[in-house]
Amino acid sequence: MANPNQYFLLADHIKLSLLERQRAIALNLEPTSQDGHISRSLESLREGLENVSKEQKRLSEAGETSASLTLQETEHSLRLQYNDLASQFHGTPTDTTSSTISHPNDPSLANDFAAASERPQVTSSSFLKKSLRDSSANPAASSAKSVRFSDAPQSRGDDAALFPYRDDPTSLPPDQSHLDNQQIHAYHSQVLAEQDEALDRLGESIGRQRELSIQIGDELDEHVQMLDEVDGQVIRHQSRLEQARKNLGHVARKAKDNVQLTVIVVLIIILILLIIILK
Repeated sequence: MANPNQYFLLADHIKLSLLERQRAIALNLEPTSQDGHISRSLESLREGLENVSKEQKRLSEAGETSASLTLQETEHSLRLQYNDLASQFHGTPTDTTSSTISHPNDPSLANDFAAASERPQVTSSSFLKKSLRDSSANPAASSAKSVRFSDAPQSRGDDAALFPYRDDPTSLPPDQSHLDNQQIHAYHSQVLAEQDEALDRLGESIGRQRELSIQIGDELDEHVQMLDEVDGQVIRHQSRLEQARKNLGHVARKAKDNVQLTVIVVLIIILILLIIILK
């Protein structure tokens, strides 16, 4: 049987995956690419619960009451967490689900859980995209406010206070004082398009990093499974060595008995010879 601590660690891994899934949903990203990994992890946890239950029954039948009760409490805790995690994954959370997925079994993972539990804030670029989508989807609402432009704007004293505004203080924007309103609008549209393209590339990079982390998690799960198989093989070989040791002990006892019988026979022969000689 695998160590129950491994199943608690697997439960923490599933909790972190569910928290990351919630963050992806909050960012309007597609979370389904991680669903397969979470589903496989939940299946592994369910199989682990079955193994713990079988071991608990075996200990109870063997009369090891203390170990059986300890393992029963472990199974109960794991089963409660499994039920909450499965209900959260399938979209039917219970009253205890939120508390379960936000508290790790291993205290050393508290910082990771705190970071994963933070809700993402809406950035200015996301707010700008949302505003542009809302205005394009509802032109009637956006036309409620109108601004009167002039193709030949007059020079005003507050232009110097408007044009120096820039997002990057380390680089100066091009001089816009000689541009009309249409050219300024085209320039800012181009800047927004470049920012959107940069954000798209950043999103793709983050997506690749997330896929890479999922692959690493899958490899870790495979390594855990391989370690479990090695653990089972070690237990089987240990049982065989124990049986071989018992067989060797039995052979040694028989050999010892044979030596004693041989010594007795030799002494009897010597005694007979002595009696013959003395006569």
